[in-house]
Amino acid sequence: MEEKNATSKSITRILGIDPGLHITGYGVLEVGPVRPIVCEAGVIRPGSAQADMATRVLAVYQGVVEIIEQFQPAALAVEQLYAHYKHPRTAILMGHARGVIFLAAAQHSIPVVSYNATRIKKIVTGSGRASKEQMQRTIQRELGLAKLPDPPDVADALAAALCHYYLQRTQPLTAK
Repeated sequence: MEEKNATSKSITRILGIDPGLHITGYGVLEVGPVRPIVCEAGVIRPGSAQADMATRVLAVYQGVVEIIEQFQPAALAVEQLYAHYKHPRTAILMGHARGVIFLAAAQHSIPVVSYNATRIKKIVTGSGRASKEQMQRTIQRELGLAKLPDPPDVADALAAALCHYYLQRTQPLTAK
């Protein structure tokens, strides 16, 4: 039992999250000797648009806490908030989701890094203007997945984690 605990603490994982109040994508990468390995990826569905905001935010928070407690990542990578002047309400709503994600990470002493969406796309695909489909195909190839990560929110979450992995390769991540 003691040996198992020592082994599990030496494993380094990165949690990537694509925040949203309709669908929050997540992906957990384990740093491997050749390339990162997907431990788990999926979505948190906080409820319908008709559900009240408190219920949806709570669902995102609880889902992220469950993932953190199960996989104990060393870092959490999330897409930066992008606000277009034509759609300020979208940015405000996204801020609610990001807030509870940051809270969950802080409560578990996990550092959070934010990356601009165009930077994630540039690092992962080579193009800051990559389409959703291009992101999905690149993630499938880079992580050796049998099928495309779907919905695209899962690919975006894996891309955030993969971006962090690529940018931190020269500096070892510390396991929690």
